[in-house]
Amino acid sequence: MTRLPATPTDATPLHPTFTRRLAIQAGAVGLLGLGLDHLEGLRAAGSPPGSRARSVIFIFLSGGLAQHESFDPKPDAPEEIRGEFRPIATRAPGVHICEHLPLLAARSHLWSMVRSLTHPHNDHSAGHHVMLTGRSILPPGFSINQPNSTDWPSIASVVGAVSGPRGNLPPAVVLPERLVHNTGRVIPGQFAGIMGPRRDPWFVEASPFDPKAYGAFPEYEFDHQDRPRTAARQRFHVPDLTLPEGLGGGRLEGRLGLLAQLDRQRAGLEASAPTAAFDARRQAAVSLLTDAKVRRAFDVSDSEPKVLDEYGRNSFGWSLLMARRLVEAGVSLVQVNLGNNETWDTHGNAFPHLKDNLLPPTDRAVSALLDDLDARGLLDSTLIVMAGEFGRTPRISTLPSAYKLPGRDHWGRVQTVFLAGGGVVGGRVIGSSDRIGGHPTSDPKTPEDLAATIYGSLGIPATAAWEDDLGRPHQVYHGTPIAGLF
Repeated sequence: MTRLPATPTDATPLHPTFTRRLAIQAGAVGLLGLGLDHLEGLRAAGSPPGSRARSVIFIFLSGGLAQHESFDPKPDAPEEIRGEFRPIATRAPGVHICEHLPLLAARSHLWSMVRSLTHPHNDHSAGHHVMLTGRSILPPGFSINQPNSTDWPSIASVVGAVSGPRGNLPPAVVLPERLVHNTGRVIPGQFAGIMGPRRDPWFVEASPFDPKAYGAFPEYEFDHQDRPRTAARQRFHVPDLTLPEGLGGGRLEGRLGLLAQLDRQRAGLEASAPTAAFDARRQAAVSLLTDAKVRRAFDVSDSEPKVLDEYGRNSFGWSLLMARRLVEAGVSLVQVNLGNNETWDTHGNAFPHLKDNLLPPTDRAVSALLDDLDARGLLDSTLIVMAGEFGRTPRISTLPSAYKLPGRDHWGRVQTVFLAGGGVVGGRVIGSSDRIGGHPTSDPKTPEDLAATIYGSLGIPATAAWEDDLGRPHQVYHGTPIAGLF
């Protein structure tokens, strides 16, 4: 296996130093892996045939998107299977999707889908872990209640460890928030797990946790159970990466006033992170703070009104606009969580929530992302992947204790995955589900295959491995890139 080092090379430029605590609070961004100049040959060798991606935007729909109400409608099935929505034609002959995704239907020449992704888990935490790590078998000691140090590393962590940064940006970013259940339970699968916390992806906390807020706030904010809202409305803010006036260079040392302006998400990391990593983090954190291009990538508020209208003036639109800016600036992988708090968990009230609150902002924002990347000449080099932790049950049901109207339960046996850009040929359908949308009937794919598609599109070679803190190698690939897409 090709072992990719987890520390900077001797050629890494030096930057002003500042305190260990400050490095952690600035984001603890490590210069992990080889620099881009060392990696290009490996990337070229590792890419799937036809793939042209060098960046990936991984859109994650926490809660589980219903395949029947999105990309795999079953109009000929009985009503209790097909649901209330009707299919519409796309530009691809014979391919139909949900009527509430008209903008994506008009752009089907830009995207394809896999209708046969499957895994054995129906629990939210297990499903998140499986899809975010690309590993169908749960790790030893797995807990549905919390992340553990024995968890498999997330795809974002693996990419960060083996691909290395481009310029002053971290190689992998997750936005606009960590995934947290409304009970306050942090969902496993998002972090570095057995890699160690110093290799967690960099979380851009642009959206503070609110246990009652779902959807694309503020335009499409809702509550699954129609409870009266008592908490403050959600807000989306730009992470403050600017330096106080007159502060720079050596003056960073010891200036505690800067602490209030830096990302505090790593405050609990100090005690556990190895000291050896701090030189790299110090360099990267200072570079991140002082690079005007980097700061601008995070500030979507200065976009033209026309662009904001195209993406949607809500958390879904703002998040995908930020993702576009980050890949344009050089980030290898951006994971965008469209909806915290298991937003897509449509057990009940499913049809009004999907029709009114979830599908419209997703349709608009993802379509705008496709158009924007295409217009900028970036679509061929950016793979877009959209999936949730599982699909939904074939049969509609009602949980009267919590919901007034019916929905669908958890279903890991099949879901549809959306893919675009990066050399993906538009209008293709890989695999199929049965007549009720319950199981794959052809060409089943696994989370391992989806992760391999992401790794391969980034040019990570099939022989690549990362090393843990004891120097033990761990292979990156556990599946095969999905054939027929590129």
